[in-house]
Amino acid sequence: MVEELICDFVKQNSFIEKESAINDSMIGLKIFDEPLIGYTSANDELFKKFKEEYKITYGNFMPPSEWLENAKTVISIFFPYTQKIKNSNAKDMKLPSNEWLHGRYEGQQIIDKCTEYIVNYLNIKGYSAVAPCIDKRFESCVGTQLDTKEILTNEFYHSNWSERHVAFACGLGTFGLSKSIITKKGMAGRFSSIITSYSHIATERTYKDIYEYCTMCGKCISNCPVNAINYEEGKNHTNCSRFLDFTTVKYKPRYGCGKCQVNLPCSDKIPNRFYG
Repeated sequence: MVEELICDFVKQNSFIEKESAINDSMIGLKIFDEPLIGYTSANDELFKKFKEEYKITYGNFMPPSEWLENAKTVISIFFPYTQKIKNSNAKDMKLPSNEWLHGRYEGQQIIDKCTEYIVNYLNIKGYSAVAPCIDKRFESCVGTQLDTKEILTNEFYHSNWSERHVAFACGLGTFGLSKSIITKKGMAGRFSSIITSYSHIATERTYKDIYEYCTMCGKCISNCPVNAINYEEGKNHTNCSRFLDFTTVKYKPRYGCGKCQVNLPCSDKIPNRFYG
């Protein structure tokens, strides 16, 4: 039921119109291929662990039941970028391509509209539903860490919901070194999710380890234009965010980078374990 609606919405609405195109060559650009959808129980033990044991998003994570009292199912949706967008962003590894900028900015608008459409559909069918990242209760903040001389040493980013962790719980994939989720359609794309009273069978998690699909080949490390990824610490979100801030100024209202998602063995699929 839900899968067909999501895929049909993306198929019909995933194009750049003339009014929003950066230039004429971008008119008609297709942003997303067919999405992947995963499900899990709203009472999945992982959500409790996310909050109490792993303390993801610095302990601010709100489990499904806190978003929706009668929650039964969590739906995670992966919107994979088209090959054209991925290929364009692999040509210059220093700055985002126009296609990628559209994918990140207008693409998110498409995702939000699709998510809202599904929430409304579920409501019409008599089910309660909420999408945390377009809900007024959603919070995303930047915290700071200071040394003994009160000099900024690090910035950390936290919110009360995590699309990537939810995707992991819903069986869509595991994390990569760059902290993106590797799905069977790769990692180049965006996620959304919905919590609902609608009951659905959970998608099987065919993995156990949080990094099971990552070969640790290091290609994302060499791709990063600001050296924000390494083997020891994974992704430095401060360096990454500052580069995104730079692109926001340069390409306002658009922004983006995505070099850690393109030209990789995991850009389009789960990579061969023996790669590199």
